[in-house]
Amino acid sequence: MTQTQRLNQVVKTVSAWPIYIVGVLPAAWLFYQAVSNNLGADPLKALEHQLGEWALQLLIATLLITPLRDLFKINLIKYRRAIGLLAFFYALGHLLTYLWLDQQWWWSAIWKDITKRPYIIIGVISFLAMVPLAITSNNLSIRKLGPLTWRKLHQLTYIVVPLAALHFVLLKKTWQLEPILYLGVGLLLVGYRFWRKRLA
Repeated sequence: MTQTQRLNQVVKTVSAWPIYIVGVLPAAWLFYQAVSNNLGADPLKALEHQLGEWALQLLIATLLITPLRDLFKINLIKYRRAIGLLAFFYALGHLLTYLWLDQQWWWSAIWKDITKRPYIIIGVISFLAMVPLAITSNNLSIRKLGPLTWRKLHQLTYIVVPLAALHFVLLKKTWQLEPILYLGVGLLLVGYRFWRKRLA
């Protein structure tokens, strides 16, 4: 038995539920650090940005699962739903930190930001596209919608990831390597999906 086969055997025995528990721990620790004033001079911005970056990393991880299976025979498909929902959880935390803690629900300022800053417009669109994905990430939705419709709906991920990465690039306002790498990896993974579908 190869190392990959052993890994897949372990995956079969490990439930996806612990991922939800482990996945929220970094957010809990980050909020604690913010409350304790351990996130630097502007803890709210640090909290907001870190939650957003973790959301992006988790989104990219969901797209990475299929090529890992196709190219390296590592089958982590059973964990994709949990990772995707955690990505939504972190994106929601990112948004709520901005709306509630940063802007304190000051809607005129929020509306001005949304209409004047392209990176916020892109971020809002990306988040709104995540909402139906999160709502339908359950077996009941698959039965109600039918597998084919459900899969087509979840192709919204191919829009969400590049937009979220572009949001990060534009947020930095200068051409920094890390957000550009996220955008490049996101586009590569989306491109892989279309290349794979064309070959099928």
